[in-house]
Amino acid sequence: MGVLRHALLPLSCLLSLAQIGFAEPLSKKTEIDFFRDVPSRNLKGLATRSDGRLVAGPVLLELAGQPLADLLWCLEPADGANRWLIGTGPDGRVMEVTVDPTNPTYAAREVVKLDDPQVFALKRLADGSILAGTSPKGSLYLIRDGAVVARTLLPVDSIFDLLPLALNTVLVATGNPGRIYRIDLDKFTAAGVLADKVTDVVKLAERGITVFGEIRDRNVRRMVTLADRRIAAGSSPKGNIYVFPAAPSGLPLDAAAKPSAPIILQENRDAEVTDLLPQPNGDLFATVIFTSTSGESRITPPASPLKSGPDAKDPTPPPAQAERFAGRSTLLRFPADGFAEVLSARANTAFYRLARRGDVLIIAGGEQGELAGYDLKARRALTYSGSISSQLNQMLPVTGAGPAPDRFLVLRNNAPGLALLDFSAAGAREAETRRLDLTTPSLLGALRFNRLRDLTATNLAPEIRLSNGSDEVEGWGPWTPLVDGPDRGWRTEAMRGRYFKLRLRITATSAFELDRATLFSLPQNRRPQLQDFRVLAPGFSVIPANEPAPPASVSLSQLISPAKDENRSRSNFLSSQIIPSPGSQIVLWTVTDPDGDTLLSTFSIRREGEENWTDLVTATRDGYAQFNTRHLPDGVYFTRVVASEMAPRPPDERLSQTFETDDLIIDHTPPEILAASARRTSDSVIVTVHGRDKLSLLDGIEVVFTNNVRETVEQPLDGVRDGREETFSAPGHNSWVKRVYKSKA
Repeated sequence: MGVLRHALLPLSCLLSLAQIGFAEPLSKKTEIDFFRDVPSRNLKGLATRSDGRLVAGPVLLELAGQPLADLLWCLEPADGANRWLIGTGPDGRVMEVTVDPTNPTYAAREVVKLDDPQVFALKRLADGSILAGTSPKGSLYLIRDGAVVARTLLPVDSIFDLLPLALNTVLVATGNPGRIYRIDLDKFTAAGVLADKVTDVVKLAERGITVFGEIRDRNVRRMVTLADRRIAAGSSPKGNIYVFPAAPSGLPLDAAAKPSAPIILQENRDAEVTDLLPQPNGDLFATVIFTSTSGESRITPPASPLKSGPDAKDPTPPPAQAERFAGRSTLLRFPADGFAEVLSARANTAFYRLARRGDVLIIAGGEQGELAGYDLKARRALTYSGSISSQLNQMLPVTGAGPAPDRFLVLRNNAPGLALLDFSAAGAREAETRRLDLTTPSLLGALRFNRLRDLTATNLAPEIRLSNGSDEVEGWGPWTPLVDGPDRGWRTEAMRGRYFKLRLRITATSAFELDRATLFSLPQNRRPQLQDFRVLAPGFSVIPANEPAPPASVSLSQLISPAKDENRSRSNFLSSQIIPSPGSQIVLWTVTDPDGDTLLSTFSIRREGEENWTDLVTATRDGYAQFNTRHLPDGVYFTRVVASEMAPRPPDERLSQTFETDDLIIDHTPPEILAASARRTSDSVIVTVHGRDKLSLLDGIEVVFTNNVRETVEQPLDGVRDGREETFSAPGHNSWVKRVYKSKA
């Protein structure tokens, strides 16, 4: 038994090494990474994970209801279950909606219409009144029973966030300049409605408004209270994250008090902090968008020019086309006792708001209505079902959902509306890839998954559709089901195309995981192509270089991307030696196959006026032919290279291509001197030779004088060396001409 083991081990090693040298297979495989290849909008009841797998996920239901406004900025819970307040624009309305998640629909009513066009911030207070912050006047409103009972125009452009504190106190985050104001609600309410902007700090203090903190950046976008009562704030357009000391208890500070000095947790550039989410253990999560455009300009649809010309009376503008978001977003974690770390980052996607469900962070984003997630335990990014709208700019858990809510209400824009993100919804789960490219028209083979985890072929139904064009909509064939075969591969009848989309339908209800997939295909068999053909100067032969010895060891890069045999052979041949050899002729060519097939070449010649071809080299893998021309009569010879595919291509599928290549001139007869003269001058002798050749272009003359001085002339008298009959002239020394020699090209 021991002898057999020792004998078999070297044999298996030899077999493995031999397999490395085999030709590459003709079939190709396309890897399908679901996290990369499935857009958010193409998910229903499923989620993609950053390791490329499909897992169970929530369902995003678009709620039906009457239009609310052109722009929806903020969402705030109202009194009662499933009732919500929404700040809108550009008419400055505060709306109340009642959501019916069973239908799913919502009903809306107007609470109040404010004087400012944009309502960026809303906060419902304990007594049922509503605090609202607006733009571009920077007005702070207090609303009770649908009426404005107090209003102050702060010395800012916009109010972005409201943060209630204890003892009837609220912090207000503003923009241009970036400040945080502390509001005493009792004094603010008693001051009533004031139409003019208040800039004097004393008058502001009289109305219960004092400066709590200020930053050098233009806008304070978000505020939260940390576990130790400190205030964290995020800014724009730099995108810094600050921490302010805890807000003092008791009455607001007087007008002479200095603002609190913040500490910078992280400094950025050309960024915007869109949300902050504090944790009971002192950690802080933050979403930051890196872009040169503001959140308002991203969410607001671009203006469309009105029609002009004969139809100028029609005020209807053409539909606005939103530009693709070119920035990137990051999800950050600030531990209570450490430095910030990046949990997730995505390009061309904006992260707007954060929520937490158990050990998973949920991120509402854009600009394609993306809903993302991050698993804190597994430390993997997720992609959930996306929306038909462009941006999801607010998200709150449904009231009474508990520590791990199953439902979230989502505010969406472009088009505006509401959606319900439901983790408990039952029903069909579906995922569809984007358009994927096979790189060349191909015959489809099997679809295989690396592994099915808690999933069987009975509750998995893959479908595929093909197209020969790159258009996302036009030219696609019907969805065709794939049938599970006995070898655990999903197949269908012969289908051909270049682009494909894969759709998966899963009926499982428990937790499952679907690994990345591989689609096998056989590319269209394309004919060989001639890349280069050269006839070298006659009279030389080649001594091919020896094949290099196999390397003693193989590097990892060589194992991952091995060099092709034809490339190695050509590189080795180009280092061969060339030696003079009268009568020898070398011809070089380069033939490639687009599909990587093994090629054999045959080089043939045929004399002009004859019909039969003479094969000089047959069925060779080399890209050259070397032969002796002494036995061939002078004349012009036509040449050709016939390239044919070989194994592993099946015999009935092998293609052959004949290439008509450059003419070959065989000329053993020396040129003829038609006239030669030598003319003496005062200090030299000028030799002029007029010659002609039957087949070849003349190359020049060489004049040898009696004193063994040699002169070579390659420039004819007419300046252009382009004929079989030329005249050359050479000035020589004042001596007799000994010999005149001429050559040809």
